[in-house]
Amino acid sequence: MNQLQQPQAGEQIAVMHTNHGDISLRLFPEQAPKAVENFVTHAQNGYYNGLIFHRVIRDFMIQGGDPTGTGCGGESIWGAPFKDEFDPALHNIRGALSMANAGPGTNGSQFFIVQASSVHPQLLGQMQDLRDYFPEEAENAYREHGGTPHLDYHHTVFGQVFDGMAVVDEIAAVKTGPQDRPCEDVIIESIEIKEYV
Repeated sequence: MNQLQQPQAGEQIAVMHTNHGDISLRLFPEQAPKAVENFVTHAQNGYYNGLIFHRVIRDFMIQGGDPTGTGCGGESIWGAPFKDEFDPALHNIRGALSMANAGPGTNGSQFFIVQASSVHPQLLGQMQDLRDYFPEEAENAYREHGGTPHLDYHHTVFGQVFDGMAVVDEIAAVKTGPQDRPCEDVIIESIEIKEYV
């Protein structure tokens, strides 16, 4: 599955520097051009610097990108929400970088990284009846790696962790309080955009 392959030399990647370590992300500008442009531009402008992962749920995902730290803030580089970009080649498998939203076409600045390491067998079985949405390679990837297939076609996948999943797992395991907020801040120090070598 192309989503799980290493980046090619010269490909644009993002390295998220956190106070728990670095997370390296492959981006998919061909399948999700607006989501990638939004994320890259915000990263280069320093919009994400110092923000926290405000919502962390173990065996599910870690969410950040909100300058208010509440889960209710943030906006796109265009100052207005932008449309979803769904592609049957990209899925919310473990390590996927996806847009957080409040419903269809409400993408702003918030994103999440899928951390779930398994998928319920019932969901895997349902994929066989939905081949237009879940090609066989997607089912196999979910079976092998885990993920959150119920988020597919609701949240735009625009990147994939290719190095640093141990950091994602560490963040997902931190102690949390009300609204799944970490008791001690998990900070995105910066997001570096560069060419993969």
